[in-house]
Amino acid sequence: MKPKPSNKVFYEEKLNVIIEYIHNNLDSKIDIKTLAEISCFSPFHFHRISRALLGEPIGAYICRTRLETAAKLIRYATSDMATIAYRVGFETPSSLSKAFKSHFGISPTEYRKNKEFTFKKTNIMNVTLNIKKPKIQDIDDMQCLYYRMQGAYQTLNYAGAWKKLWGQVKEQKLFTKGIKMIGLPHDDPKVTDDDKIRYDACLIIHKAAKPVGDIGVKTLNGGKFAVFLYQGSYKYFAEVYNYIFNEWLLNTDYELRDAPVRERYISNPERVAEEKLKTEFYIPVK
Repeated sequence: MKPKPSNKVFYEEKLNVIIEYIHNNLDSKIDIKTLAEISCFSPFHFHRISRALLGEPIGAYICRTRLETAAKLIRYATSDMATIAYRVGFETPSSLSKAFKSHFGISPTEYRKNKEFTFKKTNIMNVTLNIKKPKIQDIDDMQCLYYRMQGAYQTLNYAGAWKKLWGQVKEQKLFTKGIKMIGLPHDDPKVTDDDKIRYDACLIIHKAAKPVGDIGVKTLNGGKFAVFLYQGSYKYFAEVYNYIFNEWLLNTDYELRDAPVRERYISNPERVAEEKLKTEFYIPVK
């Protein structure tokens, strides 16, 4: 007989559903009662459990996610402020402007004009990147097993996450050709506090799977992506993103879509030298 899952495992499984709902409905009114219902918790327990797992109240999480999404759109998209405001759930541009300045200390208009402004200071190194010009590809929807982590990217236990996911592939007999290792870094470390940064480790699968505890199942939505091939150490990912968003994207006709970037890990770091590791960066564009 299999041991009964712990309460934390059960709650994390439900939390994955809640977070996906929030990120898919930023342009709508997100009712706490609805979130409680889809989590199968009472409103009272929902608040206590979600705060324990998220590290902040659910209302604060929703507000912060809306503002951080707005920051990405303001910096990297060409939409006007009204469109961005409605897209992230604010009724008027003025309400977005007020909340944005209160949270970040700068108005949305000033932030768009000042391309050098960053919310958090990072140590971007001056390195020569081995990165190819992007290929524009239309990607189909893909099913994946995923494990969500939270914290500064450089501190996360990636090896442990992949071990858990491959363990489910074995347990659920999901192994086929074409399984891909994909990372979803949801947050910009120049914007989001280290302890709030979210990352999903994903395995693209080709058989029906079921969620188990903190291992979730979801669809990665397809669409148009600019795909960059980079060869080199993972420690220079910040420089790769700096090049993509501050050089390539600002000098191209493509506009950023409101979807997370993806990282595909082609090489096995246990078998390939650090400087020869190959990674694909998928940037959602339109």
